[in-house]
Amino acid sequence: MDRIKKRVDEDQKEQEIVYSKAVKAGKRIYYLDVKRNKRDDMFLAITESKKVVDNDTQVSFEKHKIFLYKEDFKKFRDGLDDVINFIRRNSHNRNEQFP
Repeated sequence: MDRIKKRVDEDQKEQEIVYSKAVKAGKRIYYLDVKRNKRDDMFLAITESKKVVDNDTQVSFEKHKIFLYKEDFKKFRDGLDDVINFIRRNSHNRNEQFP
């Protein structure tokens, strides 16, 4: 029984949110959650939540997750910066505003 409780405690610790930021964007919300794993290392969990209404007007939420680990932050940021800059340079709608 103690082994099971210890496993549950470890699983809960893996889900511990240290810091969170919600970004609302139209029908979507992006949750940026900093979590800790079992070794006490922090990582980023990015969740996209999209509101979906079916034919019966029932509302549900479609969710997609990615996990980003600190050893990959620089490569991820470099790649994200690259594609954002590409979009800025090649946007067909020149009236579109980018921060």
